[in-house]
Amino acid sequence: MSDLVTLTRLEDIAVVTIDNPPVNALSPGVPESILHCIEAVAHDGAVRAVVVIGAGSTFIAGADIREFQKMRSGEKPRRSILPLLLAIEDSPKPVVMAIHGQALGGGLEVAMAGHYRVIAPAAQVGQPEVKLGIIPGAGGTQRLPRLAGVAKAVEMCAFGEPIQAREALSLGIVDRIIEGDLLTGAAAFAREIANRPAPKTRERREKLAAVDPAIFVSTRETVRSAKRGQTAPLAAIQAVEASTKVSFEEGCKVEEKLFNECLFSTQSKAMIHAFFGERTVNKIPDVPKGPAVYEIRRAAVIGAGTMGGGIAMNYANAGIPVIVKETTQDALDRGTGIIRKNYANSVQKGRFSQAIMDQRLALITGQLSYDGFDQADIIVEAVFEGMALKKQIFGEIDAIAKPTCILASNTSSLDIDEIASATNRPGMVIGHHFFSPANVMRLLEVVRGKATSKEVIATSMALGKRLKKIAVLAGNCRGFIGNRMLGPFNREAQFLLEEGASVEDVNQTLYDFGWAMGPLAISDLAGLDVGWRIRKEFRHLEKPGVRKPRVADRLCELGRFGQKTGRGFSKYDEARRPLPDPETAALIETVAREAGIERRDITRDEILDRCMFALVNEGAKLLGEGIALRAVDIDIVYLNGYGFPVWRGGPMFYADTVGLDYVLTRIQEFEARHGSDLWSPAPLLKRLTQERRTFADFDSHIASHASA
Repeated sequence: MSDLVTLTRLEDIAVVTIDNPPVNALSPGVPESILHCIEAVAHDGAVRAVVVIGAGSTFIAGADIREFQKMRSGEKPRRSILPLLLAIEDSPKPVVMAIHGQALGGGLEVAMAGHYRVIAPAAQVGQPEVKLGIIPGAGGTQRLPRLAGVAKAVEMCAFGEPIQAREALSLGIVDRIIEGDLLTGAAAFAREIANRPAPKTRERREKLAAVDPAIFVSTRETVRSAKRGQTAPLAAIQAVEASTKVSFEEGCKVEEKLFNECLFSTQSKAMIHAFFGERTVNKIPDVPKGPAVYEIRRAAVIGAGTMGGGIAMNYANAGIPVIVKETTQDALDRGTGIIRKNYANSVQKGRFSQAIMDQRLALITGQLSYDGFDQADIIVEAVFEGMALKKQIFGEIDAIAKPTCILASNTSSLDIDEIASATNRPGMVIGHHFFSPANVMRLLEVVRGKATSKEVIATSMALGKRLKKIAVLAGNCRGFIGNRMLGPFNREAQFLLEEGASVEDVNQTLYDFGWAMGPLAISDLAGLDVGWRIRKEFRHLEKPGVRKPRVADRLCELGRFGQKTGRGFSKYDEARRPLPDPETAALIETVAREAGIERRDITRDEILDRCMFALVNEGAKLLGEGIALRAVDIDIVYLNGYGFPVWRGGPMFYADTVGLDYVLTRIQEFEARHGSDLWSPAPLLKRLTQERRTFADFDSHIASHASA
């Protein structure tokens, strides 16, 4: 027994309560204490059965992920809890696992070691380990198919998505749903089964008989598409498949071998880095912890276009009433129509009910005036990227908004300080850069100006969480974190075209690396005219004599804006599938000839290194300038806003994995060939390389100073 796990009695039922807040993770001592409690009553004649339940809001939400890092580093040896679970399963007293909240990963493995399982109606169960680049490691891939059947088990282990209580009941993972008080219901259930045989999950094989091998073939095909490049999902399939071919004991050995291979892989390290990174980005060294200073009860959005409508949906989804203002009735009707259509699609797909759709729509008010803006706690400007228009709007809302109202701009690249200069309250002005589609994408770049108050920053970070976004704080510069880094990345993609690579070469190379799309395909999807408009906005800041990409601007001059017009870097069919475009190829050759560029054969290695290391080098400059607080902040931006492969951990993590000395060497080679205006190595990158340190070391240094 310990403070983490307690043993009490409910008449003739022993109650083992796990109390390891906040999520009852299987930290060291928890599994052992569960077993000790069960063993303590094993031969107590006054106890008929045992109920295992979680304190607080959940059963067991999974393993303590920090333990995986310790195992990988060699700080502590790998100790599977499988022997403990086998001992629980061998208990002479029936053990009933009572699940509320979540039983995920190791939590479900513990639950499956019980003889029976009961569950609260709103609870979830699942094996999400693949989201950390690993697989279940305590018999999960062997017990789950014995309860749920092979088809569902392989799906749950390979994709990591949880299932709801009623599905768990129908599959046989749990034995009963308990309405009302879970402990009372679980104890009653325990008395009901106390005199029955205690079934051991590991001995069940009825659902393993006559399994169609096509299940594994089709799941592997789906995984190779949906989880492209990831190794853990394929390992999970292999482990579940073993349950159909060998004994439980042998299957567990297969699982353990595959688990260890995954745990010590770079992919697992990358995905665990991302897991902790999502929690790290909330820590702002100069902004104290605590609740949001300003309460956000009402919101207003200016602009009902693609971004404005999506932003309004975020507020409505969080239960916050929101006004959406447009300048014409046609634009307003079009915007609110798209909002309604988006919600209707979600209802059709079963994501939520018609009643919830109606509730959310009722929170959105479309109008053509500023009526009610004086009651808003936050006003978000979401018009197109033009400084003059944004300053005009901020001047207008400054005159209307109450003193405690936050004034936020959804700008993707413009100067927050200049926007704030149009108001008499620069401390209340901040950037809230949502990513398109705003109602889907998880990233929110929160951009602080030089005068933005700490209270406004704290409120914005807390609001991001309320809107179910991952909020990352950025300093104020052109493009902030994401789009500033994207500039050199796209620059090199276009330069490679001019120098001899094809559109297809560039896109395929980055796609094969793991990006959701190649850089030129991303530009076509976003609309080439968007970047064109921004470039014209900043044309006066360009340095004379420095080489600039020409192809995108020339395409725009021809009205080729990408997918929206059917032609951009690629040609698109009616299903918006990209096809090689001879006209683009001819235009690229013309641009190269006019610039005096001699075209040549370009390898995939050069394409990858020039695009990726341009990204990394700019990221290092952002860190050196203090625009990004930590390397992991950059990684989280790219993982959640730009389609960077999660199993590579983000651009800065990737640079650490290939070695900063190699990155710097390649950048210096490109500098020698293409000039220091384009390829000057970031001072921070040079310093870290000289000191034989990494971006991870940089982050550790920041963390230690913040806690000092």
